[in-house]
Amino acid sequence: MAVVEDDRVFRDSMTRLMRSRGYNVEAFPSAADFLASPHLSETDCLIADVQMPAMTGPELHRHLIASGYRIPTILVTAHPDDQIRYRALKDGVVCYLPKPVDEKHLLACLQAALESRKPIEDNS
Repeated sequence: MAVVEDDRVFRDSMTRLMRSRGYNVEAFPSAADFLASPHLSETDCLIADVQMPAMTGPELHRHLIASGYRIPTILVTAHPDDQIRYRALKDGVVCYLPKPVDEKHLLACLQAALESRKPIEDNS
């Protein structure tokens, strides 16, 4: 599992939460750092911030798909936007969650991403 988040405090908090739930997680401060990871092809789930410098979470997701990676992705954002949410879900993102992230909803999204790999939100 990977967390890509430019806010260090949120990134560290999300990493601790995932580890406390038994997940093996790597954290990255940017999309470029994640894309340069030698473990990219082994990533079974991605949690990424929507608003990041250089490459946003939705752009990262689209880049991964275009590059042949089918990594189930959960996007989180401090600035929810219905148009971005709609496009992200249409592009195959598993969940689009507002910050602060509700832990129970996040865990349901993780379960969907890791087990069924089907969206739990309506993406039509």
